[in-house]
Amino acid sequence: MIKTPYYLIDKAALLKNLEKIAYVRQQSGAKSLLALKCFATWSVFDLMQDYMDGTTSSSLYEVKLGKTKFQGETHAYSVAYSDDEIVEVLEHSDKIIFNSIGQFNRFKEASQDKTRGLRVNPQVSTSEFLIADPARPFSRLGEWDPEKIATVINDISGFMFHNNCENNSFERFDEMLTLIEERFGHLIQKVQWVSLGGGIHFTGEGYPIDKFCQRLKHFAEQYGIQVYLEPGEASITKSTTLEVTVLDTLFNGKNLAVVDSSIEAHMLDLLIYRENAKMAPCDGEHEYMICGKSCLAGDIFGEFKFNKALQVGDRLSFQDAAGYTMVKKNWFNGVKMPSIAIRQLDGSIELVREFGYNDFEQNLS
Repeated sequence: MIKTPYYLIDKAALLKNLEKIAYVRQQSGAKSLLALKCFATWSVFDLMQDYMDGTTSSSLYEVKLGKTKFQGETHAYSVAYSDDEIVEVLEHSDKIIFNSIGQFNRFKEASQDKTRGLRVNPQVSTSEFLIADPARPFSRLGEWDPEKIATVINDISGFMFHNNCENNSFERFDEMLTLIEERFGHLIQKVQWVSLGGGIHFTGEGYPIDKFCQRLKHFAEQYGIQVYLEPGEASITKSTTLEVTVLDTLFNGKNLAVVDSSIEAHMLDLLIYRENAKMAPCDGEHEYMICGKSCLAGDIFGEFKFNKALQVGDRLSFQDAAGYTMVKKNWFNGVKMPSIAIRQLDGSIELVREFGYNDFEQNLS
């Protein structure tokens, strides 16, 4: 038995998402790129690259990972590139997307032999969280003025619109794409490709995937462009668990259980967005607040019900633990970092990475 804590990636569950992505590729003509900012565990890229067209990135290191570990196209994007990294970014990418006209002009000469694009901010989004809203007031994410964008249209070949965020509504996606067409359609007619970014939950249960495909296909045909999608969460939703063990139980007005993990160190988005972890539904009579082992007072996974009283040594499993977890894990408090394991398609479980004291030490100076 693998020692907890560890992330367990289930390839069979992952495959369900990938098959939907492949269906969208086939029916709509849109290409799909894995968004490495969400998920970059390259030990399962062998499976993912058979169903996707490549990767998209947010930094030099992600560009290099995509180029060296994932077949297909490698798209480079960053909010800002520095002079000392642009050469390496260009060497490892097929397309480079600049966040601003200022960045484009700065590296115009260096990138002249590359396929180049510009991020456009349509000033509408679906985000319920200001911290994640790309169209928030005074956003630095992309250019929004069509007249300014028109000044560089002859030097770029595509646009990236990334304004969806955890959007599981096809109607809202359709509405926002229509707004994009109304405002930027005359510019889209002059380019060869458009990325619609990530944040579209089209692999979720009940999503009208055929309507989605039809809308994408119509958009591509109307403007004569290649459409790209950048699924992050949509690629890996419900594919991974975080396996933990109960270390202690106590009562302090509520039943509490402390586990050998931490939201700040291992599921940071729960803390950032003040959300609870997910556990398989249970309406038993025994309710516990599940707490992390760090010294942060608010290190709490959530409150859950169980069929029996929890005991030291019990194993718990947090669901849907792939997105924005492994890419954000850290060494806060020196809490042991979860290992990474994979349940292969034949059902066998392979431990692919463990982290120890040397990793903690080498992360510092």
